[in-house]
Amino acid sequence: MKFMKLGSKPDAFQSEGSCVRYVSSELASDVTISVGQVKFHLHKFPLMSKSNRLQKLISQTSEEESSNEIELVDFPGGPKAFEICAKFCYGMTVTLNPYNVVAARAASDYLEMTEDIERGNLIFKIEVFLNSSVLRSWKDSIIVLQTTKSLLPWSENLKVVGRCIDSIASKTSVDPSTITWSYTYNRKLATSDEIIQSGIKLPEKIQSVPKDWWVEDICELDIDLYKRVMITIKSKGRMDGSVIGEALKTYAVRWLPDSVDSLVSEVHSMRNKSLVETIICLLPSDKGISCSCSFLLKLLKVAILVGADDSLMEDLIRSIGLKLDEASFSDLLIPARSSQTTTYDIELVQRLIDEFVANEKRSRDLKIADKNVKSDSDFVLGHGSLLKVGKIVDDYLAEVARDPNISVSRFIQLSQSIPGSARPIHDGLYGAIDMYLKEHKSLTKAEKKNLCGLMDVKKLTMEASMHAAQNEHLPLRVVVQVLFFEQAKAAAAGIHAVTNGQNAMDSPRYTDENWGKAAQENRKSLRIRMDEMKIKEDEVLKNGKLVKRGSKNRGSGSQLLPSRSRRIFDKLWIVGKGFGNGENNKSSETSASSQSPTSLIQGEIKTSVSSSRRRRHSIS
Repeated sequence: MKFMKLGSKPDAFQSEGSCVRYVSSELASDVTISVGQVKFHLHKFPLMSKSNRLQKLISQTSEEESSNEIELVDFPGGPKAFEICAKFCYGMTVTLNPYNVVAARAASDYLEMTEDIERGNLIFKIEVFLNSSVLRSWKDSIIVLQTTKSLLPWSENLKVVGRCIDSIASKTSVDPSTITWSYTYNRKLATSDEIIQSGIKLPEKIQSVPKDWWVEDICELDIDLYKRVMITIKSKGRMDGSVIGEALKTYAVRWLPDSVDSLVSEVHSMRNKSLVETIICLLPSDKGISCSCSFLLKLLKVAILVGADDSLMEDLIRSIGLKLDEASFSDLLIPARSSQTTTYDIELVQRLIDEFVANEKRSRDLKIADKNVKSDSDFVLGHGSLLKVGKIVDDYLAEVARDPNISVSRFIQLSQSIPGSARPIHDGLYGAIDMYLKEHKSLTKAEKKNLCGLMDVKKLTMEASMHAAQNEHLPLRVVVQVLFFEQAKAAAAGIHAVTNGQNAMDSPRYTDENWGKAAQENRKSLRIRMDEMKIKEDEVLKNGKLVKRGSKNRGSGSQLLPSRSRRIFDKLWIVGKGFGNGENNKSSETSASSQSPTSLIQGEIKTSVSSSRRRRHSIS
């Protein structure tokens, strides 16, 4: 810390109680100066030789022949600052330092201790100390800036505040390799300790001064001064947005309380609200915000609790929407407000997702304009963030599905808030729907149908399909669809394997001329595959289990499908023949046991082939 000593005479000021100060001298005092509650018994000549204002006041008092007491109203810095000025007038030793220099500067200005009265007066010496020492020191500039708040408006009018802010902002922008002054960086020490404790060897060369070396030191500033410093740093344009984001995060962690009760307490609610609103204002407005999405969401939760301004909340929502893909579903578990019936604020999460999707659409439109992107697949491959948000939404849906107060319409609306390209696989959505069906058992058939309509069974993996085939909560139609497409995929896989058995070099290249012939061959192969499946289907039913013919131990034959799946296949014909009258349905139900899943698939394929032939005949 820098300091400056003025004067050479011994300090002769003495106290008499807490309210009287006098100079020990052979000469009796001839003037009394009242500053606040303290009375200074002094001598006229030393004061008049240095202070233009005291010279006028003492002369005026002598002419009026009144008492020799002069009262200085609203004296900046109080009795301590006046004592510094008085000692300087007497030539006594006085020490200036970053903690008292602003008060001394304001007091000397009040007393008009200028060069007009005497060369090398107090104002001149203080300015030399400020410019040559204090403002060149990193930590001293911060200390001086902290002391200016109690001396407003003097510190503003004397431009001490502005000069300190500019000094601090300029130092943050210098090349870190040229920094020689001390600074606080506990995060660096904590990281080193953690590495040492974990037994990891430190790299041979570590950057001595990180880019965000200044972040912790300015955290000691009051929020108003901190805001002005950050605005000045940003205005210089030499600071990365990532470092600014780190600084804001560090300040928030430093000053925001951890408990909800402390946040909303009447004593600190206004201060916390001002702090949150200031941090939101200072956030960089582009996607380069280094603050993690998790931190921004925590800031949003605090902003809701303290009742931050609506326009600032909108700004924060937009910032979160820019990088929602970096969040986790647990970050989105924002408690609902008092007016809401659900456990979590689903409406707010809906807005965040909508903001992200809108931003992705804008980015896509720009790419289409710039690079002439033609397909959705190119868009998805180039935007992994959309896929990440799709997973986050599905995880969030699975969590909020446990809430008994979330309606089907709200659940469906939230699940449809992301485009289909964000869900190449529907396992996560299936898990959320399954959870909702388990927790909401009183749903109507129509509601279940709408809910399950969100899911595309063709996009389920084998594991999810196996689970869905045995899921008692799913509607029968959905289970039938799952089983049908699994059988179709198995058939297609078999045909694909046979086709791939040929030499790849001998495989035909389909053109418009031979495409019809190739289609007929594929249908013929599919029919052969179906006949093979028909032969495999010819098994005997014993003790409620499907047993392969020729098995050595028929009693312990492998069960091909679970019991409910077999019942569904038995009823499959009812679904397929449900377009007729009630009698037809009944007859179908009685004959269901004589049918099989394979024959159904084979029948449907034959029907589709014959119908396609009829259509070709009619066209010709």
